Amino acid sequence: MKIQDILANKGTGVITTTPDITVHAAVQVLVDHNIGAVVVLDGSAIAGILSERDILRLSADDPAQLSGRSVSDVMTRKVVTGGPDDQISHVMELMTNHRIRHLPIVEGDALVGILSIGDVVNALRTEVEGENRHMREYIQGRS
Repeated sequence: MKIQDILANKGTGVITTTPDITVHAAVQVLVDHNIGAVVVLDGSAIAGILSERDILRLSADDPAQLSGRSVSDVMTRKVVTGGPDDQISHVMELMTNHRIRHLPIVEGDALVGILSIGDVVNALRTEVEGENRHMREYIQGRS
């Protein structure tokens, strides 16, 4: 299964923000959209990603900094990305090796989607259920 197949079902909308807003404002974006990470764009280019983990690190040092620090001070700058033609097995390996739960999907220079680890697990579950159904039908002589 390719990432483009998951995005076809999930959709390609991505919640983004800019590097100059406060971390507190970005937290509100995460809460409002019930998401765990937001892609940070500088114009149309990916400048970083701000995840719950980044926010926890900041708040562990000094919770008062949430209002005074900008997203650009806290975000992860080395963003691991995937592509629409990537296989789900490759994406699982990327997410596991880099210990990330959100993977922006890019095509060329354009942000075309984002996957969470939940999206990956759900896609695999659906794929396995379909394979199991086909195997049962084959065994029962209904294929």
